Amino acid sequence: MQYCLIALDIDGTLANSQKEISQRNINALAQAVSQGAQVALVSGRPTPGILPTAKAINMDKIGGFILSFNGAKIINYATGQVIYQNVLSAHDVQAICAEAKALGVAAITYSDQALYSTSAQNQYVQKEATINKMPVVEVADLAAATTFETPKCLMVDDPDKLVQVEQHMKAKFPNLSIYRSEPYFLEIVPLGVDKAFSLDLLLKKHHLTAQNLLACGDGFNDLSMIQYAGMGVAMQNAQQVVKDAANYVSPYTNDQDAVAHAIEKFCL
Repeated sequence: MQYCLIALDIDGTLANSQKEISQRNINALAQAVSQGAQVALVSGRPTPGILPTAKAINMDKIGGFILSFNGAKIINYATGQVIYQNVLSAHDVQAICAEAKALGVAAITYSDQALYSTSAQNQYVQKEATINKMPVVEVADLAAATTFETPKCLMVDDPDKLVQVEQHMKAKFPNLSIYRSEPYFLEIVPLGVDKAFSLDLLLKKHHLTAQNLLACGDGFNDLSMIQYAGMGVAMQNAQQVVKDAANYVSPYTNDQDAVAHAIEKFCL
């Protein structure tokens, strides 16, 4: 099998609009694994937010890898081994939180158990909490409350405003990697961390190359892995920049089992 690793974004890709995984997607993954492929869930979500999806696709049986926080953390699901982790420095977290306050946008940091924010009732903070099935701890001072290591900060606001915030943050923090996973989510991680970077680490560990990678995605933060993969597949519902970079644009959306279609077409 040429595509020995199947890398899947979750939201807008593997999961449908109801955040559910279809039986066809589950079956296609199981069949690919039975023929020698391995699966990696690659998401901007924190690790606890990916675990329900891992369970839904039967990773306890088929094995695989979780690449959370846009690749800032890599875990072997079967063994629980942390293969790679990169976290923001305390100085960077403090600077990001200060900038979020100055810009008037809500920000989030992540412990192993919860999301932390000064704006727990913000609609986008609540959306992130719902997606990940994690509680929000509201704090008065986010930087001071973040006494734990966090691989990522998230800024959230209306898409039009966040376009301007993204440009500002990239100019102010050239020492960090900054990109949107959704029009209303701005991801901030250590410099160089993105989905392509972490997949490259994982492939090299298994003596494979990008030519052995099938990657499926839809969002801005999927762009790097779509460009990197030997076969980068954009969902029909993908952002246009992702479609433009893809080797193949699926005629199907995440609500039409586009992942299963890609696996059937290129792996089975």
